[in-house]
Order: sequence, then C-alpha cells, then structure tokens
Amino acid sequence: MDTRIIGIADCPDLAPLLAGWLWEAFWRYDGHTLAEVEAVLAAGTTTRGPPQTFILLLDGVPSGTASFASQDLDSRPDLTPWLAGVYVVPEARGQGLAQMLVGAVEDAARASGTRTLWLYTRRAERVYLRGGWQTVEYFQRHDAPHALMRRELHGSDEAGSQAAHS
Repeated sequence: MDTRIIGIADCPDLAPLLAGWLWEAFWRYDGHTLAEVEAVLAAGTTTRGPPQTFILLLDGVPSGTASFASQDLDSRPDLTPWLAGVYVVPEARGQGLAQMLVGAVEDAARASGTRTLWLYTRRAERVYLRGGWQTVEYFQRHDAPHALMRRELHGSDEAGSQAAHS
C-alpha cells in the first residue's frame, strides 16, 4: 500500500471532500457552514508556519487530513499554534495513519520554529499521550469533557518525528 502525505496546495480540488469530513466530525456542532470549513482549508497553503493542511493518500485515494493552525479553540486565544482537524476515514482507521498525519503537522511546526504545539480532544487523549503529548487541563465543551494538550517540540527531536511516521 502506497501511503503519502501532501499539502492541500498540491490538490486544492480536494478541499470540498476534506471540508465535508471535518464539518461532519467537528465543525457543525459549532454552527459553522460547510462553505466556512472549505474556505479555512483552502487557505491552508502556506509553506512555512500556519495555516497548513495536509492530506493522507492511500494508493492515491484521500483517506485523512490534519492541519497546522494558528487558532483552534475560541476560549483560549492565548495559545498558538495548534494541531487541528485530525481525521481518518473510518475504513482506514486502526493502521497508525492518524499518527502519520500528526507527525506531518509536528514536522511543519518544527520547521517554522514552533516550540509548543497545542490540541484539544474529546476522545483521543490516550492516543496523543502515547505520541508524547501532555494533558494540561480538562474543560467542558458542548456538554462533554475535553482534554487540552500540548507537545513540546525540539528541532533535534528526530525520535519523536520518526515515531509519528512509523
């Protein structure tokens, strides 16, 4: 199986597909429209720093996405940048593909000089803990508990990067 991660700038025509995934999984609960999500993804084409959106291809078929974002949690504008919108299609889950996407975002963050990367999650805290992330606090969002997490990045952290890609 051929697995590749590319930037959305390489396939901007995939923005509507990715937006649909992310809107269904995350954004609709905040009252955002599908068009808003698509616009955010389409803007993720910078080559250094946020925003960047990555696409995971399995044998050429789009199967997941993740983004390097300036902001992802309205209640915490003091924290930046973020790992956001990590999504793998249901039929491709359980193969370590989300960790590959996380690794791509971590690498992009390191390349931009980022020292601390943030995320929040409702269901995947244990997955991120295994990847070297630390839980900072818990908070309520949409009447459900969420974990606020961070990862300290170091330019020479090759072991963390390689683990995320294996």
